[in-house]
Order: sequence, then structure tokens, then C-alpha cells
Amino acid sequence: MNGGVELQPLKKKKRSDILLWALGILFILLGAGVIGVNVYIERSLPVTTGTIALSGLSQDVEVIRDEQGVPHISATNEKDLFIAQGYVQAQDRLFQMDLSRRQASGRLSEIIGEKTVERDKFFRTLGLRRAAEVSYTAYPEEAKQILEWYAEGVNAFIKEADEEGRLPVEFTLMGYKPEEWKPVDSLTIGKYMAFDLGGHWHGQAFRYWALKNLPEEKAYDLFPSYPEDAPEILSAIGEFTIDIEDSFAGAVIPPEFNGSNNWVVSGGKTKSGKPLLADDPHLSLGAPSIWYQMHLKAPEMNVSGVIFAGIPGIILGHNEEIAWGVTNTGPDVQDLYIEKRHKQDSSLFLYDNKWEEATVIEEPISVKGKEMIPYEVVITRHGPIISDFTHQKDKEHALSLRWTALDPGLELQAIIDMNKAGNWEEFEKALEDFHTPTQNFVFAAKDGTIAYKANGKIPIRNKGDGLMPAPGWDPDYEWKGFIPFDELPSVVNPEKGYIATANNKVIDDSYPYHISHHWAQPYRYMRIAQYLEQKDDLTIQDMKDLQMDQINLHAAEFLPNLLKDMKEKELSSEQKQALEILEVWDYKDDKSQAAPLLFHSWMNILSMDMFKKEIPEEMMDLFEGRQSIVDEMLRRAHIGDVSPWFEPFGGYQAYLQESLGKAIKELEDKYGPSMDEWKWGDYHKVYFEHPISSASPVLEWFFNRKDPAPVGGSRVTVQAASYNQKGIVNHGASWRFVIDAANLSEGYHIVGPGQAGHFKSEWYDNQVDAWVQGDYHKTSMNEVKKDNKLVLKAE
Repeated sequence: MNGGVELQPLKKKKRSDILLWALGILFILLGAGVIGVNVYIERSLPVTTGTIALSGLSQDVEVIRDEQGVPHISATNEKDLFIAQGYVQAQDRLFQMDLSRRQASGRLSEIIGEKTVERDKFFRTLGLRRAAEVSYTAYPEEAKQILEWYAEGVNAFIKEADEEGRLPVEFTLMGYKPEEWKPVDSLTIGKYMAFDLGGHWHGQAFRYWALKNLPEEKAYDLFPSYPEDAPEILSAIGEFTIDIEDSFAGAVIPPEFNGSNNWVVSGGKTKSGKPLLADDPHLSLGAPSIWYQMHLKAPEMNVSGVIFAGIPGIILGHNEEIAWGVTNTGPDVQDLYIEKRHKQDSSLFLYDNKWEEATVIEEPISVKGKEMIPYEVVITRHGPIISDFTHQKDKEHALSLRWTALDPGLELQAIIDMNKAGNWEEFEKALEDFHTPTQNFVFAAKDGTIAYKANGKIPIRNKGDGLMPAPGWDPDYEWKGFIPFDELPSVVNPEKGYIATANNKVIDDSYPYHISHHWAQPYRYMRIAQYLEQKDDLTIQDMKDLQMDQINLHAAEFLPNLLKDMKEKELSSEQKQALEILEVWDYKDDKSQAAPLLFHSWMNILSMDMFKKEIPEEMMDLFEGRQSIVDEMLRRAHIGDVSPWFEPFGGYQAYLQESLGKAIKELEDKYGPSMDEWKWGDYHKVYFEHPISSASPVLEWFFNRKDPAPVGGSRVTVQAASYNQKGIVNHGASWRFVIDAANLSEGYHIVGPGQAGHFKSEWYDNQVDAWVQGDYHKTSMNEVKKDNKLVLKAE
């Protein structure tokens, strides 16, 4: 008995020891697994020091990455420079480059699957890659050679990384390897940027829908200006109706707030006595950044700035003599044409009383894990039929797209010539080849010149004004040419001492050509002009401060009127408190204040709810310029000219009260009843999201390492920070840049979230806080620490 009692603890101890051993082994295996995964992931980090043999080089090339991970590439000739640029970009951004060319080419479904088939159909229909292929044939040999050298460098890295098992981890996660890089891939990415910055076809589709589905008075209230040609166009089109909702379900519409700020100040208004230039393009924010910052140096050029990953050269920045920046002009360079299709032969379309044969192109779509999907693109004399891409219908009427970016362009040639330009005359000459997208270029030179030029091919219409789809069978509605380059908007050394653009209207009524019906709300430009006119001793710090300026002149215009118009209503205690907070607001979209949260929530509801009952959700995506249109309705209502859109709510003032009440209720549900404790930054937060991070929480943890950060500014402030319905800032200043022409060897930059594409890199998201706070880094063309020096050796 005693022996048995004594044996029991021994058995328990034995089992306990076994369990401990098992747990220990498990932890060791898990630890080894984590270490193994970590080692595997870190293998794909770019090599930034030492020596790498690179085939194709004629001489060694030096690559020094500075403290922010910006590569400074020095070569003895252009061939080696562009081979090295391709190699280095691929080191840092290969997955992004591959995803970009796939998206623009309509080939995402090959690696993602069925989810992206409709998107691929849309881009196959547009034909960005077809346009790039035609453009390539038009390039001079010099530019073709640069594209080939660049591709050679990219391919050298792909081959090396594949052989050494060091491809970026995203390729392993997605289960594929990158194909060889081709010169046309770079041009295709360029065409995608023209798409992203580009045109107004969806607005034409929306306005056509509005006239067909809404009371006439309400429909015309949704136009940016009265469409004088609309009755004639509607008469020519006839009584039939194209199903716009069905035709464009799944269409990809670029963010409406794609734009920018830029300005240049003459030496007469600066402390240094030389021009100051500032630029901050507003594009989608994500990880990695859409921009890649570089410094390229060879005997033929010495240029620093940013470029889209996948393209050679520097598109925005400076050299030793000049600096430049851009904003989007937003011209009407896209027209929808209603085409009449032959009832018996779907490839025939009516034009000038004759049936013309359209071009039919086979574009089969490969889908991961599924059978290939046959797909055809039909192209009329005006361009591709884009209304059939979702369902491939053979209806009697269809919509085709005429767009300047589908014509051959020589934008890369323009970029190279801009990089080498030494004065305004050479720079302006380079812009002649920059056809799309149309941009507002500002320019500063060491010699004191400041200048502005809108580039690009902007159509001159024989008939029609770009507000409505045109009858494709009527020759009177053809384009008859483009605005001559010498007659595009231009300013050199203006008397007022500065030039600024912020996607605002850049012409007055005396300008003889039509450019656009659609200009951004003017508030960013107004604030920039207000700031620049206040001082005559402006500095680099002033330029930085202005880029981070949070004054909301939209609120300054509308809030006094709204408060006045609300005084006649019987308000709840919550509404009274909200208005009291707004009355004492300094119009600054500060992340720590309650007033910006109240104002923007109120305005968002004001500009959405009045349309919900009559405009389907699918059509709201096509509703171009909605906020500007609502602004005009509010201006008119304040002086007694009330839009019929307010009538279902009991009138203008009743709608103001109802929308304010709804805004307060939503905010109370999210942030509690104490309005004084509300903060704009509780809702308004920046988040740089990796494109594959949404696939799982694990990937989100790996790739989106920074939590959403509270940030000030808004859609209408100079510190541009546009946001989605959840308050996440996903659009804004993708790159901030300021420079003093007194020292063109150094510029000041912010590239959010950082330079690198590899999430384990120290430069992956190290500029997130800088983006929020306005903490710029200096990039010098002369003084670079050589802690991260890589020599690419000629073989």
C-alpha cells in the first residue's frame, strides 16, 4: 500500500516532465520557424552596400543611399546610368512595378483570380497597353534606347533575385514570379497615370443619365454650367435610352480629388533674392508610395526628384539650373460618342450615312485557377466601345470613348529633355512632347526666371462642348484639332511676383479656347494666394508652413451663411451647442478641435442625402463635381434662389436643420454626448495601406505596421488630406517638395510613408510621422554620407 502511494507522484512527475519536454520542443520549433521565416524575408531586402556584378555595364556605377534611403546614382555615361536606375528601382519596388504594369494592362486576374476580371475587362477595353505599344513605335531611337537600358537593369535584378531566392516576399505570397520587363511596360504605366489624372467621360455619362431619368429642372441643376448644346444633342440622339447604370457597373473611376498644389515666387518676394518653388501632388496614399525619390548623375545630366516606379528619368524635381513642379489641369480631353450599331452585323457602325467596319481585337483574359475567358474589344473611328465591357451586349446603340491618351505620345522624351534643360526656353521646348496628361507646370531658374505653362493636347470641338455624349454618326461633332502649343496658357515673370495653381480655373473669359467645365473648388488656391501676398521676404520655412496650412476657406465662405440661415429655425439644445462651437471656430482644420469634425460631417451629409432617393448608388460614382454643385446650390439658396432638390425636405432651411441633426446624432453615437471632447483627429486619420494587406489580418499586421495617425487638414485646405467614409485619409500630398533657386543643389522633401517597398526595411514607413507633422528631409546633390555605398561592377 505504502509503495503504491509513493509511486503515484513519480508517475505524475514523469508525465509532467514529458509535457514540459514536449512544450519545450514545440517552442523551439516555433522559434525556429519564426527565425526561419524572418531569415527568408530578410533575404529579399535590397543589398545596399558592397559590390554587385551587373551585366551590361561598360563602367562601374556608384549607388549611395542616404539617411532616408534615397539612391544617388553616379555613372560615367547614360547607358550605365539608366541600367543602374532600372536595377535600383527594381531592388526597392519590383512588386509595385509588376502590379502597376498588370493593372494598366488588364492582367491582374492572372495572379488574383475572379475578383479582378471586370477590372481587367475595363482596362483591356480602354487599351492603355495598346496605346503604349503604338507610342513606342513613334519614339526616336534615343528614347527607345533609354527604355531598353532601363529594362535591362530591371531584368538583371529579376534574374539575380530569382536565382538567389531573393524575390520580394509578395511574389511568394501571391504564388507567381515576375515576367521579363519590357520597354512598353514603362510606357504602359505612364498611360495609366494619364488615366488616373484624366478626363471627364463619366461626368458626360452621368449627365446623359440625369436628363433621361430626372425632371429637367433637377437634371440641369446637376450640370457644372448650363448646357447650351444639350437640346440639340438630345434631338440628334433621338428617343432611345442607353442603360448607363448597367453599362458602367464595375467601371474604374479615378479619385475625384486627384490634383495638387504648386507655386513659384520671384526673387523680389524672397529673403534669398532668388525664386522659391513648392509642389505637392495629391494622389492616392499607400504603401509603398506612388513616388520613388532618386538622384541621377552622369556627364549628360545631373537631376534629382521623383519618378513613378517603373519609369526611367525624373518627372518632378530639379537639376543644377532649374526646378519644376506640376498640378493637374483637368481639361476636357475625353468625349463619349453614342454609336449606332448595325442590327445584323455588330461590327458595323453608322457614320455620315454609311456603315463603317470597326476593328475587333481579341483580348482573352487568363484567370488564376480558372479557364481563360474569351473577350473582344470593338474599336470605332472614335475609340473603343466602353459601354459593353461588363456584358458584351450587341445592342443597337453603344458608347465609344475618344481620348487623347489613346493617341501616340512622346512623354518619356519630354521627361529626358526636361531633365537636361538649363533655362525656360529649353524647358518649354521639352513640354511640346508631353501630350498627356495635361498639367500646370511651374518653373524656377537660377537666373531668376519664374514661369507657368499648361502642356498637352486639348481638343478643339467643331460642335458640342464636352458636357454631353455626342452623336457618333454625325461628322459635325468630330474634333477639328488641338489648341496650338504656343496658345496654351502661359505666364513668364508676372508683375505680382508669384504664380500658383491648385487645380483651379487657370484662364479667364477672354481665353479663346475651351479647356474645361470642371475646376476644383477654389479654396486651396485662394489660401495660397492670400499667404504669398502677405510677405515680401519669403523663405523655405514659409513654403513648408504653407504646404502644411490648415485654414479652411470653404468653411469661411459658407459657415456664416449657414449659421444665419439656421437662426430662424427652432433648434434642439444639441443643435444650439453645435452652432455655438462652430460660431467661435477659427476655420482651422486642426486635428485637436471639435469644430472641423462638426463642419465636415454636416457638409458631407448636406452634399449626399438630398440625392439618395432619386440617384442610385451606382450613379453616384459617376456624379462628377458633386461638392461644387452643392456649393452653388447653397449659394443660390442663401439669396432666395432655392433648388428643387431641397423641396422634398420641406425647403432649404429645413434641410439644413435635418442634416445638422443627423450629423450630431452620428457623432454622438461614435464619440459620446460631450461635444467639447470631440476631435477632428478622432475621425480623420492617415493610414498607408499595402495593396495585399487586406487579404488577411496577418498580412495587415506585417505590411501596415503603423496604426492610423490623427492628422489635420482636409479636402479643401492646402494641407490636402482627403478621406473615405470611415475617416481614413487615403488621398493627399503624396510628395511634398520645396526648393530655393539660390541653392539648386539641395531640395526638401517628404515621401510618405517612405522610400522602400520592403516592409522590413528601415525606410519602409519611417516618413509617416514626418508626413503628419511636416518634417521635411534635405536631399543634397553634393553632400551625401557614404554609409550605404553599393558599387555595381561592370562585367
